[in-house]
This record gives sequence, structure tokens and C-alpha cells, in this order.
Amino acid sequence: MNRKLENKIAVVTGGSTGIGLATAKQFAAEGAHVYITGRRKAELDKAVAEVGNATGVQVDSSRPEQLQQLMDTIKADKGRIDVLFVNAGGGSMLPLGQITEAQYTDTFDRNVKGSLFTVQAALPLLAAKASVILTGSTAASSGTPAFSVYAASKAAVRAFARNWILDVKDRGIRFNVLSPGATRTPGLVDLAGPDAEQQQGLLDYLASQVPLGRVGEPEEIARAAVFLASDDASFVNGSELFVDGGQAQI
Repeated sequence: MNRKLENKIAVVTGGSTGIGLATAKQFAAEGAHVYITGRRKAELDKAVAEVGNATGVQVDSSRPEQLQQLMDTIKADKGRIDVLFVNAGGGSMLPLGQITEAQYTDTFDRNVKGSLFTVQAALPLLAAKASVILTGSTAASSGTPAFSVYAASKAAVRAFARNWILDVKDRGIRFNVLSPGATRTPGLVDLAGPDAEQQQGLLDYLASQVPLGRVGEPEEIARAAVFLASDDASFVNGSELFVDGGQAQI
């Protein structure tokens, strides 16, 4: 069987749950050795066991010194990175008038600062023609009540890709943004709080906004990540791939 990522070295930040975990599994199934990062050791260890051909490194992506330790580990072990999926991040909901400095700092540290310094730390290890995938969001392209800080942070991530492809054009490194729509992940349902009925209500509402009539599954996003990571996407650069059931297109 011809696997798309045979013998590749891949990194998935925020890989212990949700889209990150599903993608790490897909990368490993396609032949890559996957480095997975996460902030919580128990969840990280469980993810490594599920993925199989993986190494877990406990990292908070908003802390550059921990990112550098990650890259030092990879350099010593493998010497290069072929695929970098910058997926760690998150956010919360607060409407204009109630936004706090703490919420702003948390969101931008996780999504903007984390993305920037993950890529910058990895840059010396990125192989020629490496693929870098940044996790965006449909929120950056449309309006959502009480979600402006998160949306702005993901718009910044989109801007990174457009500019970074010019900074690395002499190395053939590709940068692309993978923008999921509403996807059934712990991070999404937790926005509705701990009540199961409220969580299902949120999923039902989000599904009603999607032309396909449902929310996405993490595995569907992961398959798109495999495409961007592989040579199938060898001429795809600086793009934003929406995997959203059509949500951002209406």
C-alpha cells in the first residue's frame, strides 16, 4: 500500500484531543512518525498510546521556552520536520462590553503567539519542501455573537500564512491554513458548559447553520490535513482550505 506520509516526521501541536488527535492518528496511519504536544500529561500519554507511532512531549505552546525544548528534542531524535500541524489553541465566548483583558490575553497567547513561536522555533528543522498547516476557523470569515476575540485571533493566523510563504520561498516550504467549521470536539461542546442538554442544543443549532445539515467530525478534518501534508498538495501554498460543510460559503 502506498502511504502518503511514509517515513515523514510530523509534529501535531495540541494533539491530545479533538482534531489534533484525529489528525495525529491519520498521519501515523499514512506512515509518519508523529510528535504530539499537549499541556496535560495524562491526556497526552493516552493519545500517544492511541496513535501508536508517536512521541508525546508536554508543551504549553504559549511558552516559547517550552517550544524550543520540543524542537531540541526532535532535533536530537530525528533531525528534521517534514510536516508541522500548528493546531494548539482555543478560546471562549464573551460579547462586546464584557470582554476582559484576561480573555483577550488567553486567546491571543494560545492562537497567535503560540502559532508564531511554534513556527519560528521549528524553522531551522523544517526540511526542504516541508508542509506547515495552521489551524484557522470559519469564525475568521463570518460573524458570530460573543466570539469576536477568537475570530480576530484566527484572522491573524490567516494573515501569517500569506506573509510567511514569501519569507521561505527560497526553501520551498508550503504554508496553508486549514479552517474547520463547527466540529464535534470537546473544545466546541465545552463552550456550552457542562450540561449535556445545553451541549446538544449548541450542536443542533450549529448544524442548522451548515448547508450539509450537520456538524463535522474530527476525522473529516484530519483527512483534509493529510492532503495538505502530502505531495498531493505540492502546488497548494498560501491557501485557506475550508472543511465546513459549506458554512463559510453562504
